[in-house]
Amino acid sequence: MRLGDTIFALSSGRPPAAIAVIRVAGPQAGAAVAALTGSVPKPRHATLATLRTPGSGEAIDQAVVLWFPGPASETGDDTAELQVHGGRAVIAGVLAALGTVPGCRPAEPGEFTRRAFRNGKLDLTRVEGLADLIAADTGAQRRQALSHLRGFLGDRVEGWRRRLIEAQALVEAGIDFSDEADVPAELLGPALAQVRMLRDEIVQALADGRRGERLRDGLVVAIAGPPNAGKSSLLNRIVRREAAIVSPVPGTTRDVVEVHLDLGGHPVTLLDTAGLRDTDDPVEQEGVRRARERAAAADLVLWVRDATAQSEFPPTDILGRAWTVATKIDLSGVREAAAPDVAGRQFWTSAVTGEGLRELVAALQAAAEAVVGAGEPALVTRARHRAALEETVAALDRALAEPAGRDELVAEELRLTGRALGRLVGRVDVEDVLDVIFRDFCIGK
Repeated sequence: MRLGDTIFALSSGRPPAAIAVIRVAGPQAGAAVAALTGSVPKPRHATLATLRTPGSGEAIDQAVVLWFPGPASETGDDTAELQVHGGRAVIAGVLAALGTVPGCRPAEPGEFTRRAFRNGKLDLTRVEGLADLIAADTGAQRRQALSHLRGFLGDRVEGWRRRLIEAQALVEAGIDFSDEADVPAELLGPALAQVRMLRDEIVQALADGRRGERLRDGLVVAIAGPPNAGKSSLLNRIVRREAAIVSPVPGTTRDVVEVHLDLGGHPVTLLDTAGLRDTDDPVEQEGVRRARERAAAADLVLWVRDATAQSEFPPTDILGRAWTVATKIDLSGVREAAAPDVAGRQFWTSAVTGEGLRELVAALQAAAEAVVGAGEPALVTRARHRAALEETVAALDRALAEPAGRDELVAEELRLTGRALGRLVGRVDVEDVLDVIFRDFCIGK
Protein backbone atom coordinates (compact mmCIF):
# COMPACT_ATOMS: atom_id res chain seq x y z
CA MET A 1 0.00 0.00 0.00
CA ARG A 2 1.32 3.44 -0.99
CA LEU A 3 -0.19 5.49 1.80
CA GLY A 4 0.45 8.85 0.11
CA ASP A 5 -1.76 8.04 -2.88
CA THR A 6 -5.37 9.04 -3.34
CA ILE A 7 -7.51 5.92 -3.39
CA PHE A 8 -11.06 5.19 -4.51
CA ALA A 9 -13.38 2.19 -4.36
CA LEU A 10 -16.99 1.06 -4.28
CA SER A 11 -17.88 0.96 -0.57
CA SER A 12 -21.42 -0.38 -0.82
CA GLY A 13 -22.67 -3.84 -1.76
CA ARG A 14 -22.51 -5.71 -5.03
CA PRO A 15 -24.43 -4.09 -7.91
CA PRO A 16 -27.04 -3.72 -9.16
CA ALA A 17 -28.64 -1.77 -6.32
CA ALA A 18 -30.76 1.31 -5.83
CA ILE A 19 -27.83 3.38 -4.53
CA ALA A 20 -24.08 2.79 -4.60
CA VAL A 21 -21.49 4.63 -2.51
CA ILE A 22 -18.03 5.32 -3.97
CA ARG A 23 -15.40 6.67 -1.60
CA VAL A 24 -12.32 8.71 -2.43
CA ALA A 25 -9.60 9.47 0.14
CA GLY A 26 -6.21 11.12 -0.04
CA PRO A 27 -4.50 14.38 -0.90
CA GLN A 28 -6.04 14.52 -4.42
CA ALA A 29 -9.60 13.71 -3.28
CA GLY A 30 -10.67 17.33 -3.72
CA ALA A 31 -9.13 17.50 -7.17
CA ALA A 32 -10.91 14.26 -8.12
CA VAL A 33 -14.28 15.65 -7.03
CA ALA A 34 -13.63 18.89 -8.91
CA ALA A 35 -12.61 16.96 -12.03
CA LEU A 36 -15.90 15.04 -12.06
CA THR A 37 -18.29 17.76 -10.85
CA GLY A 38 -16.59 21.06 -11.67
CA SER A 39 -16.19 22.17 -8.03
CA VAL A 40 -15.68 20.96 -4.48
CA PRO A 41 -18.90 21.17 -2.45
CA LYS A 42 -19.29 22.78 0.95
CA PRO A 43 -17.89 20.49 3.67
CA ARG A 44 -20.43 18.13 5.24
CA HIS A 45 -23.33 19.29 3.10
CA ALA A 46 -25.04 16.90 0.68
CA THR A 47 -24.83 18.42 -2.79
CA LEU A 48 -26.59 17.21 -5.95
CA ALA A 49 -24.18 17.24 -8.88
CA THR A 50 -23.75 15.79 -12.36
CA LEU A 51 -20.73 13.55 -12.64
CA ARG A 52 -18.89 13.89 -15.94
CA THR A 53 -15.93 12.13 -17.54
CA PRO A 54 -12.86 14.40 -17.31
CA GLY A 55 -11.77 15.58 -20.74
CA SER A 56 -14.82 14.59 -22.80
CA GLY A 57 -17.38 16.05 -20.41
CA GLU A 58 -19.76 13.15 -21.03
CA ALA A 59 -22.39 12.89 -18.29
CA ILE A 60 -22.16 9.70 -16.25
CA ASP A 61 -24.82 10.14 -13.57
CA GLN A 62 -26.50 12.54 -11.19
CA ALA A 63 -25.14 11.95 -7.72
CA VAL A 64 -25.17 13.23 -4.16
CA VAL A 65 -21.65 14.38 -3.28
CA LEU A 66 -20.31 14.73 0.27
CA TRP A 67 -16.97 16.34 1.09
CA PHE A 68 -15.07 15.75 4.36
CA PRO A 69 -11.76 17.65 4.61
CA GLY A 70 -9.11 15.93 6.73
CA PRO A 71 -8.27 15.44 9.46
CA ALA A 72 -11.93 15.63 10.51
CA SER A 73 -12.95 12.66 8.40
CA GLU A 74 -13.40 8.95 8.93
CA THR A 75 -9.96 8.13 7.53
CA GLY A 76 -8.21 11.32 8.67
CA ASP A 77 -7.43 12.18 5.02
CA ASP A 78 -9.42 14.42 2.72
CA THR A 79 -12.39 12.20 1.87
CA ALA A 80 -15.32 12.36 -0.54
CA GLU A 81 -18.36 10.14 -0.96
CA LEU A 82 -20.24 9.88 -4.23
CA GLN A 83 -23.73 8.45 -3.81
CA VAL A 84 -24.66 7.31 -7.32
CA HIS A 85 -27.32 5.08 -8.85
CA GLY A 86 -26.30 1.49 -8.30
CA GLY A 87 -26.26 0.13 -11.84
CA ARG A 88 -23.18 -1.68 -13.05
CA ALA A 89 -22.60 0.70 -15.95
CA VAL A 90 -22.87 3.75 -13.68
CA ILE A 91 -20.42 2.36 -11.16
CA ALA A 92 -17.98 1.28 -13.85
CA GLY A 93 -18.18 4.72 -15.47
CA VAL A 94 -17.50 6.60 -12.22
CA LEU A 95 -14.59 4.32 -11.27
CA ALA A 96 -13.09 4.66 -14.75
CA ALA A 97 -13.41 8.47 -14.56
CA LEU A 98 -11.69 8.56 -11.15
CA GLY A 99 -8.89 6.43 -12.58
CA THR A 100 -8.07 9.19 -15.08
CA VAL A 101 -7.40 11.78 -12.34
CA PRO A 102 -3.63 12.12 -11.73
CA GLY A 103 -2.54 10.64 -8.41
CA CYS A 104 -5.66 8.49 -7.99
CA ARG A 105 -5.71 4.71 -7.99
CA PRO A 106 -8.10 1.91 -6.93
CA ALA A 107 -7.91 1.07 -3.24
CA GLU A 108 -6.55 -2.23 -2.03
CA PRO A 109 -8.55 -4.41 0.41
CA GLY A 110 -8.87 -2.74 3.81
CA GLU A 111 -6.92 0.34 2.74
CA PHE A 112 -9.45 2.91 3.93
CA THR A 113 -9.43 1.33 7.39
CA ARG A 114 -5.65 1.08 7.28
CA ARG A 115 -5.51 4.84 6.74
CA ALA A 116 -7.93 5.45 9.61
CA PHE A 117 -5.60 3.42 11.82
CA ARG A 118 -2.51 5.21 10.57
CA ASN A 119 -4.11 8.58 11.25
CA GLY A 120 -5.19 7.64 14.77
CA LYS A 121 -8.91 7.39 14.03
CA LEU A 122 -9.04 3.72 15.01
CA ASP A 123 -6.87 1.50 17.16
CA LEU A 124 -6.43 -2.17 16.31
CA THR A 125 -9.24 -3.33 18.60
CA ARG A 126 -11.63 -0.92 16.91
CA VAL A 127 -10.44 -2.12 13.50
CA GLU A 128 -11.20 -5.70 14.56
CA GLY A 129 -14.57 -4.58 15.92
CA LEU A 130 -15.36 -3.05 12.54
CA ALA A 131 -14.44 -6.29 10.78
CA ASP A 132 -16.60 -8.29 13.19
CA LEU A 133 -19.50 -5.87 12.73
CA ILE A 134 -19.39 -6.38 8.97
CA ALA A 135 -19.27 -10.16 9.45
CA ALA A 136 -21.93 -10.32 12.20
CA ASP A 137 -24.76 -12.76 11.51
CA THR A 138 -26.74 -12.38 14.74
CA GLY A 139 -27.85 -9.66 17.10
CA ALA A 140 -25.48 -10.80 19.84
CA GLN A 141 -22.54 -10.74 17.45
CA ARG A 142 -23.57 -7.29 16.25
CA ARG A 143 -23.78 -5.90 19.79
CA GLN A 144 -20.38 -7.30 20.73
CA ALA A 145 -18.73 -6.02 17.56
CA LEU A 146 -20.28 -2.57 17.92
CA SER A 147 -19.07 -2.29 21.50
CA HIS A 148 -15.50 -2.98 20.35
CA LEU A 149 -15.82 -0.54 17.46
CA ARG A 150 -16.81 2.05 20.06
CA GLY A 151 -13.71 1.28 22.12
CA PHE A 152 -14.94 -1.19 24.74
CA LEU A 153 -11.57 -2.95 24.84
CA GLY A 154 -9.38 -0.21 23.37
CA ASP A 155 -10.40 2.36 25.97
CA ARG A 156 -9.83 -0.14 28.77
CA VAL A 157 -6.37 -0.95 27.43
CA GLU A 158 -5.53 2.74 27.16
CA GLY A 159 -6.54 3.14 30.80
CA TRP A 160 -4.30 0.23 31.75
CA ARG A 161 -1.45 1.75 29.74
CA ARG A 162 -1.77 5.08 31.51
CA ARG A 163 -1.67 3.42 34.92
CA LEU A 164 1.28 1.30 33.85
CA ILE A 165 3.12 4.40 32.67
CA GLU A 166 2.49 6.03 36.04
CA ALA A 167 3.97 3.02 37.83
CA GLN A 168 6.84 2.79 35.37
CA ALA A 169 7.56 6.48 35.83
CA LEU A 170 7.87 5.99 39.59
CA VAL A 171 10.36 3.15 39.15
CA GLU A 172 12.36 4.93 36.45
CA ALA A 173 12.47 8.14 38.48
CA GLY A 174 13.79 6.28 41.48
CA ILE A 175 16.55 4.79 39.34
CA ASP A 176 17.60 7.74 37.18
CA PHE A 177 16.80 10.76 39.31
CA SER A 178 17.30 9.58 42.89
CA ASP A 179 19.57 12.55 43.64
CA GLU A 180 16.92 15.11 42.73
CA ALA A 181 15.25 16.88 45.64
CA ASP A 182 11.81 16.66 44.04
CA VAL A 183 11.91 12.85 43.85
CA PRO A 184 10.74 10.97 46.99
CA ALA A 185 13.16 8.39 48.36
CA GLU A 186 10.83 5.40 48.26
CA LEU A 187 8.98 5.00 44.98
CA LEU A 188 9.10 1.25 44.32
CA GLY A 189 6.45 0.36 46.92
CA PRO A 190 3.68 2.57 45.48
CA ALA A 191 4.64 1.47 41.98
CA LEU A 192 4.33 -2.22 42.82
CA ALA A 193 1.01 -1.61 44.56
CA GLN A 194 -0.28 -0.09 41.34
CA VAL A 195 1.18 -2.97 39.33
CA ARG A 196 -0.52 -5.53 41.57
CA MET A 197 -3.93 -3.88 41.15
CA LEU A 198 -3.43 -3.69 37.40
CA ARG A 199 -2.41 -7.31 37.20
CA ASP A 200 -5.51 -8.43 39.14
CA GLU A 201 -7.82 -6.47 36.84
CA ILE A 202 -6.35 -8.03 33.71
CA VAL A 203 -6.51 -11.53 35.21
CA GLN A 204 -10.18 -10.93 35.98
CA ALA A 205 -10.79 -9.82 32.40
CA LEU A 206 -9.20 -13.02 31.12
CA ALA A 207 -11.33 -15.22 33.41
CA ASP A 208 -14.40 -15.05 31.17
CA GLY A 209 -14.57 -18.61 29.89
CA ARG A 210 -13.56 -17.37 26.43
CA ARG A 211 -17.10 -16.05 26.04
CA GLY A 212 -16.14 -13.44 23.45
CA GLU A 213 -14.33 -15.90 21.22
CA ARG A 214 -17.23 -18.32 21.52
CA LEU A 215 -19.73 -15.66 20.45
CA ARG A 216 -17.69 -14.89 17.33
CA ASP A 217 -17.61 -18.58 16.39
CA GLY A 218 -21.01 -19.59 17.76
CA LEU A 219 -22.25 -22.88 19.22
CA VAL A 220 -21.19 -25.76 16.97
CA VAL A 221 -23.72 -28.61 16.90
CA ALA A 222 -22.98 -31.84 15.04
CA ILE A 223 -25.87 -34.03 13.91
CA ALA A 224 -24.56 -37.60 14.06
CA GLY A 225 -25.89 -41.11 14.13
CA PRO A 226 -26.21 -44.28 12.06
CA PRO A 227 -27.15 -44.14 8.35
CA ASN A 228 -30.78 -43.44 7.43
CA ALA A 229 -31.66 -42.29 10.94
CA GLY A 230 -33.14 -39.05 9.60
CA LYS A 231 -30.21 -36.69 10.20
CA SER A 232 -30.54 -34.74 6.96
CA SER A 233 -34.32 -34.51 7.30
CA LEU A 234 -33.88 -33.18 10.84
CA LEU A 235 -31.40 -30.55 9.62
CA ASN A 236 -33.74 -29.43 6.85
CA ARG A 237 -36.66 -29.05 9.24
CA ILE A 238 -34.61 -27.04 11.73
CA VAL A 239 -33.23 -24.64 9.10
CA ARG A 240 -36.55 -24.62 7.17
CA ARG A 241 -35.02 -25.25 3.77
CA GLU A 242 -33.57 -28.10 1.73
CA ALA A 243 -29.98 -27.66 2.90
CA ALA A 244 -29.09 -31.37 2.74
CA ILE A 245 -30.00 -34.13 0.29
CA VAL A 246 -32.55 -36.58 1.70
CA SER A 247 -32.61 -40.11 0.30
CA PRO A 248 -33.73 -43.55 1.53
CA VAL A 249 -30.39 -44.92 0.29
CA PRO A 250 -27.99 -45.37 3.24
CA GLY A 251 -24.75 -43.42 2.95
CA THR A 252 -26.16 -40.56 0.86
CA THR A 253 -24.40 -37.90 2.96
CA ARG A 254 -20.68 -38.20 2.27
CA ASP A 255 -19.28 -34.79 3.23
CA VAL A 256 -20.16 -32.51 6.14
CA VAL A 257 -22.99 -30.07 5.37
CA GLU A 258 -22.55 -26.85 7.37
CA VAL A 259 -25.42 -24.41 8.00
CA HIS A 260 -25.30 -21.21 10.08
CA LEU A 261 -28.34 -20.22 12.13
CA ASP A 262 -29.51 -17.30 14.25
CA LEU A 263 -31.31 -18.71 17.27
CA GLY A 264 -32.62 -15.95 19.47
CA GLY A 265 -29.79 -13.65 18.41
CA HIS A 266 -27.12 -16.25 19.13
CA PRO A 267 -25.03 -17.90 16.39
CA VAL A 268 -25.35 -21.67 15.93
CA THR A 269 -23.60 -23.81 13.32
CA LEU A 270 -25.30 -27.09 12.47
CA LEU A 271 -23.21 -29.88 10.92
CA ASP A 272 -24.97 -32.69 9.09
CA THR A 273 -22.52 -35.58 9.02
CA ALA A 274 -22.26 -38.92 7.28
CA GLY A 275 -23.90 -41.92 8.91
CA LEU A 276 -21.48 -43.74 11.20
CA ARG A 277 -21.02 -47.33 10.09
CA ASP A 278 -18.39 -49.74 8.83
CA THR A 279 -18.16 -49.70 5.03
CA ASP A 280 -15.90 -50.86 2.22
CA ASP A 281 -16.65 -47.80 0.07
CA PRO A 282 -13.51 -45.59 0.24
CA VAL A 283 -15.53 -42.40 -0.37
CA GLU A 284 -17.99 -43.24 2.38
CA GLN A 285 -15.08 -44.20 4.65
CA GLU A 286 -13.71 -40.69 4.25
CA GLY A 287 -17.15 -39.26 5.02
CA VAL A 288 -17.37 -41.35 8.19
CA ARG A 289 -13.88 -40.23 9.22
CA ARG A 290 -14.81 -36.58 8.76
CA ALA A 291 -18.08 -37.11 10.61
CA ARG A 292 -16.28 -38.57 13.63
CA GLU A 293 -13.71 -35.77 13.53
CA ARG A 294 -16.29 -32.96 13.41
CA ALA A 295 -18.48 -34.59 16.05
CA ALA A 296 -15.50 -34.94 18.37
CA ALA A 297 -14.71 -31.23 18.01
CA ALA A 298 -18.30 -29.95 18.30
CA ASP A 299 -19.70 -28.25 21.39
CA LEU A 300 -22.80 -30.41 21.28
CA VAL A 301 -23.84 -33.56 19.40
CA LEU A 302 -27.39 -34.43 18.45
CA TRP A 303 -27.27 -38.22 18.35
CA VAL A 304 -30.05 -39.12 15.95
CA ARG A 305 -31.64 -42.54 16.03
CA ASP A 306 -34.54 -44.05 14.13
CA ALA A 307 -37.41 -44.64 16.58
CA THR A 308 -38.60 -47.54 14.40
CA ALA A 309 -35.27 -49.36 14.62
CA GLN A 310 -33.09 -50.78 17.36
CA SER A 311 -31.31 -48.08 19.39
CA GLU A 312 -27.63 -47.46 18.86
CA PHE A 313 -25.50 -45.79 21.52
CA PRO A 314 -23.29 -42.83 20.64
CA PRO A 315 -19.52 -43.43 20.68
CA THR A 316 -17.90 -42.95 24.06
CA ASP A 317 -15.84 -39.94 22.89
CA ILE A 318 -19.01 -37.89 22.32
CA LEU A 319 -21.32 -39.45 24.89
CA GLY A 320 -20.76 -36.64 27.40
CA ARG A 321 -21.83 -33.98 24.87
CA ALA A 322 -24.68 -35.86 23.21
CA TRP A 323 -28.42 -35.27 23.26
CA THR A 324 -30.51 -38.15 21.99
CA VAL A 325 -32.98 -37.27 19.24
CA ALA A 326 -35.41 -39.99 18.20
CA THR A 327 -36.85 -39.44 14.72
CA LYS A 328 -39.73 -40.87 12.66
CA ILE A 329 -42.05 -41.04 15.66
CA ASP A 330 -44.96 -40.60 13.23
CA LEU A 331 -44.13 -44.13 12.02
CA SER A 332 -43.18 -45.84 15.26
CA GLY A 333 -45.86 -44.70 17.69
CA VAL A 334 -43.55 -46.02 20.42
CA ARG A 335 -41.47 -43.95 22.84
CA GLU A 336 -39.33 -46.43 24.67
CA ALA A 337 -36.25 -45.34 26.63
CA ALA A 338 -33.70 -43.88 24.28
CA ALA A 339 -29.95 -44.23 24.51
CA PRO A 340 -28.85 -42.52 27.74
CA ASP A 341 -26.93 -39.28 27.71
CA VAL A 342 -25.14 -37.45 30.48
CA ALA A 343 -27.39 -34.38 30.38
CA GLY A 344 -30.53 -36.48 30.31
CA ARG A 345 -31.77 -34.62 27.22
CA GLN A 346 -33.99 -36.76 25.01
CA PHE A 347 -36.21 -35.49 22.23
CA TRP A 348 -38.87 -37.26 20.17
CA THR A 349 -39.33 -35.75 16.74
CA SER A 350 -40.91 -36.18 13.34
CA ALA A 351 -39.61 -34.42 10.24
CA VAL A 352 -42.96 -35.12 8.58
CA THR A 353 -45.33 -33.65 11.19
CA GLY A 354 -42.86 -31.33 12.93
CA GLU A 355 -43.66 -32.81 16.32
CA GLY A 356 -40.97 -32.20 18.95
CA LEU A 357 -38.99 -29.78 16.80
CA ARG A 358 -40.09 -26.66 18.69
CA GLU A 359 -38.80 -28.13 21.95
CA LEU A 360 -35.52 -29.16 20.34
CA VAL A 361 -34.92 -25.72 18.80
CA ALA A 362 -35.76 -24.01 22.11
CA ALA A 363 -33.24 -26.24 23.88
CA LEU A 364 -30.58 -25.42 21.27
CA GLN A 365 -31.25 -21.71 21.73
CA ALA A 366 -30.86 -22.05 25.50
CA ALA A 367 -27.61 -23.97 25.00
CA ALA A 368 -26.26 -21.25 22.70
CA GLU A 369 -27.16 -18.56 25.21
CA ALA A 370 -25.47 -20.51 27.99
CA VAL A 371 -22.28 -20.81 25.96
CA VAL A 372 -21.92 -17.17 24.90
CA GLY A 373 -23.84 -15.48 27.71
CA ALA A 374 -26.57 -12.90 27.47
CA GLY A 375 -25.14 -10.05 29.52
CA GLU A 376 -22.55 -7.37 28.83
CA PRO A 377 -20.39 -7.91 25.71
CA ALA A 378 -17.14 -9.72 26.39
CA LEU A 379 -13.95 -7.70 26.71
CA VAL A 380 -11.72 -10.29 25.02
CA THR A 381 -13.02 -11.51 21.65
CA ARG A 382 -9.98 -12.77 19.76
CA ALA A 383 -7.05 -15.09 20.37
CA ARG A 384 -4.76 -12.12 19.66
CA HIS A 385 -6.32 -10.15 22.52
CA ARG A 386 -5.97 -13.05 24.90
CA ALA A 387 -2.34 -13.74 23.93
CA ALA A 388 -1.36 -10.08 24.42
CA LEU A 389 -3.07 -9.86 27.81
CA GLU A 390 -1.57 -13.16 28.95
CA GLU A 391 1.85 -11.82 27.93
CA THR A 392 1.06 -8.68 29.92
CA VAL A 393 0.15 -10.66 33.03
CA ALA A 394 3.30 -12.77 32.72
CA ALA A 395 5.49 -9.64 32.60
CA LEU A 396 3.66 -8.12 35.57
CA ASP A 397 4.13 -11.35 37.53
CA ARG A 398 7.85 -11.26 36.82
CA ALA A 399 8.03 -7.64 37.93
CA LEU A 400 6.24 -8.44 41.19
CA ALA A 401 8.49 -11.46 41.81
CA GLU A 402 11.74 -9.47 41.61
CA PRO A 403 13.48 -9.24 45.02
CA ALA A 404 14.24 -5.90 46.66
CA GLY A 405 17.13 -3.94 45.20
CA ARG A 406 16.58 -5.02 41.61
CA ASP A 407 14.67 -1.95 40.47
CA GLU A 408 16.28 -2.05 37.03
CA LEU A 409 14.80 -5.50 36.34
CA VAL A 410 11.40 -4.36 37.59
CA ALA A 411 11.59 -1.41 35.20
CA GLU A 412 12.51 -3.71 32.32
CA GLU A 413 9.54 -6.01 32.99
CA LEU A 414 7.25 -2.99 33.08
CA ARG A 415 8.66 -1.87 29.74
CA LEU A 416 7.85 -5.32 28.32
CA THR A 417 4.35 -5.00 29.78
CA GLY A 418 3.92 -1.67 28.02
CA ARG A 419 4.99 -3.17 24.72
CA ALA A 420 2.46 -6.01 25.07
CA LEU A 421 -0.38 -3.58 25.78
CA GLY A 422 0.85 -1.30 23.01
CA ARG A 423 0.74 -4.14 20.51
CA LEU A 424 -2.82 -4.91 21.55
CA VAL A 425 -4.07 -1.51 20.39
CA GLY A 426 -1.39 -1.00 17.74
CA ARG A 427 0.81 1.59 19.40
CA VAL A 428 4.09 1.30 21.28
CA ASP A 429 5.25 4.64 22.70
CA VAL A 430 8.60 5.16 24.44
CA GLU A 431 8.24 8.86 25.19
CA ASP A 432 5.15 8.61 27.38
CA VAL A 433 7.19 7.60 30.42
CA LEU A 434 9.48 10.64 30.16
CA ASP A 435 6.45 12.89 29.72
CA VAL A 436 5.02 11.70 33.03
CA ILE A 437 8.36 12.00 34.84
CA PHE A 438 8.91 15.59 33.74
CA ARG A 439 5.31 16.54 34.45
CA ASP A 440 5.12 15.10 37.97
CA PHE A 441 8.61 15.64 39.33
CA CYS A 442 9.70 18.89 37.63
CA ILE A 443 13.06 17.35 36.71
CA GLY A 444 15.71 19.85 35.62
CA LYS A 445 14.17 23.01 37.01
